[in-house]
Parts: sequence; C-alpha cells; structure tokens
Amino acid sequence: MALPRQPDSLRDVVENGLCIGCGLCEAMAPERWCMTMTPEGRLRPAPLAPEDATDDAPILAACPGAVAKATPRGTQNDELWGSYTRMSVAWSADPDVRFRAATGGVLTALGMHLLRLGKARFILHCAADESAPLRTRWVISETPEDVAARCGSRYGPSDTLAGLEAALVRDEPFAVIAKPCDAGALRSRAEADPRLARRLVAVLVMVCGGASDLGKSWEVLRAVDVAERDVTLFRYRGHGNPGPTRIETRDGRAFEKTYNEMWEDESGWRIQTRCKLCPDAIGEAADIAAADIWPGAVPDGEDDGFNGVILRTPEGDALWHSALEAGELSEGDTMHPRDFDRVQPHQVSKKRALAARLRGLVAAGKPVFAHEGLRLDALDGHDPDEEAGALRRARTGRFDEDMPT
Repeated sequence: MALPRQPDSLRDVVENGLCIGCGLCEAMAPERWCMTMTPEGRLRPAPLAPEDATDDAPILAACPGAVAKATPRGTQNDELWGSYTRMSVAWSADPDVRFRAATGGVLTALGMHLLRLGKARFILHCAADESAPLRTRWVISETPEDVAARCGSRYGPSDTLAGLEAALVRDEPFAVIAKPCDAGALRSRAEADPRLARRLVAVLVMVCGGASDLGKSWEVLRAVDVAERDVTLFRYRGHGNPGPTRIETRDGRAFEKTYNEMWEDESGWRIQTRCKLCPDAIGEAADIAAADIWPGAVPDGEDDGFNGVILRTPEGDALWHSALEAGELSEGDTMHPRDFDRVQPHQVSKKRALAARLRGLVAAGKPVFAHEGLRLDALDGHDPDEEAGALRRARTGRFDEDMPT
C-alpha cells in the first residue's frame, strides 16, 4: 500500500485540488503570490516570481491544503463533534440583525459585541464586493455598524486570510469571522507568528457545508439572462431564515429563488474539491462555531432564525457569557452532540467517509494533508465505495487543477 505524502509546494497543493483559496499565501508573501479568479470561478494563488520551496515553507506549514489540526481545549469530548464546553440554540437579541443575517445572526452579534466591549479593535471577515456584488472580498470592520452592514452568508469563494497581514501590521487586538479551514490556518500560523498569537482575541466560524466555486452563481445569472456586470445585489440568503437568494440589476429588475430551489440539486452545487475532503467543517480550531439547525438539514419554510452553537475554548465561553449578560444574544435550549447529528447529518457522513477518501487519493499517488486531533481513523467507516470513488476520480483527473499564471 502506498504511503501518504504531504504536498511539498503550493503548486502541489493547487494542482492536486487541495487549495481552498483562503488567501494566506498572499498575506504572507504578496511579492510572490496573488489571489486570482480562475475560469472555473475559484480563487487560487498565481505566482508573481519564481517559486521557491524554501521561501514558501512557512506558508505551507499553515496552509489548509497541507495541514489540518484540531485545538481541543473544551471540557467535554465527543468522537464526532470533538472538544467543546457547551452546545445550545441561540440567536441575536437584535431583531434587525437576526432578520438580515444568515440564520440567527449569532456570529454577527458576537463580532459587534467584541467591538462594543473594546476587546477587539476590528474584525477581519468577508463581505460582498461593492464593485462586483457576485464576488466576495476580505474586509476590516471597525464598528458594530460595519459588522451588521456586512452580515450574511457568502457561498462563493472567499480569501479572508489575504487580509491577515493588513490586520497584523495594525498591532491591535482583533477577531476573525471565517470558514473552519481558515480557523485551522490561523491556529497553525499563530504557532510561528507571535504577532498573531498576541493579537488574535477570537476565532468565530460557521459550520460549513462547503464553498461553491463562482460557477454556481454564474449559472444562476445565466438562467435569468443577467450579465455579471449588470448585478447590483447578489444576496445568497438572509432577510429571513433561510431567506431567498436575491439578485438585483442596474436596470431595476429583481429575481429571487428560495433556499431549497437554489440548493435542491446537489449535483449542481459546484463544491470545491478541498471541501469534499474537508476533515474539519465543524470548526474544531475555532473558539465558537455556529450552525444551521433544520431537522435533516433541510428548511421547511421560513422561521425567525436560530443557530446551533458550539463553544470550544475558555475564551469562547467567556465571550459567550459576556454577550449574554450584555443582552446581545438570546439563548434557548441546551443541545447535545446527537442533536447536532440530526440537524447536520452531512457532517456525520463526511467525517466517517474521510479516511476512505484519503486512502483513495493515496492509492492514486496523490498528496494529502497531514491531520492531527481530528479522529479520522477512529471515525473511519471503512466504506469501499468511498475509497474506490476517490481513487477513480483521482486517476481520471477529476481533482486536478491548473496553476494560474
């Protein structure tokens, strides 16, 4: 049996479908790497100078395509959901934030609370690009109003960590709201960068179902005969829970699709390869993770907005109670790991499938990320179909990508 190998360069990460376009490489070496949108609608690093494995080694040490780690610091442990202190139902106490944000607005409310409290001077997160609303860009929000104005899910590619160096040079305490894979990169990078270890006060993530490439959104535009240049608003959800996908154009037209209409055909999700191989979509490197909690993961109409919340660290627990005491969050029933199994069943199946998928890649001679503390071996479902499927896709080039130039 072939032995696993890690990617040995950023090119190895990209060309083998392990890149998620987080932007860390651009932040750490902007003279060598620039995040670029590919023809398929994926954010990938393009080399600006001759590639040098030695120079790029610090990037690779934290790259989510090369390494994935849990940071267990909770008081309880579950084989599937990992280390945690508390699980519960919650929502923003501000009805406007709750309505406009994705789901119940918990992450938005926590970001706003950190700024009001003065514990963070700004939040690094992502938002719709004002000049190209279909696309997503990293932003720094310095006021609670900024955070609220930029709330809502972005289902396309996002490179939030491309803003990391801009955050660090400010030498001020800050928090990050991002994807679980971004959280893992932040924790790994903090081991080598004392500025990040000193100034990062909170990592907040959504429990992630996967990031689509922009091709999914382009298909939605083609279906209503709208050119991307004519779009003034592309809101994936929110304004209700889950709220509609809404498109507005320069000439005053508007189009909407319900959440289920947008996502009912799983074959058209255009989920990026790294997401299909994700060992931590549940935020095990975060302080707090927030999830959708529809039974069976499918909304049955609209509701007021409720998050399932996982507190994972002492810092997350302290922030949570501070926000509750300040009246910025409302908390409902306690949840338990098996409750999360029922509302996030796809996370259960993915965790149990990962070891087999990785074996398929290794058998095809492909590199795989190193993983630590994520219990993939213990959760191994030993599904021969998963292993064979990954092997077949790898051998036929389904995971291969071209490096941007």
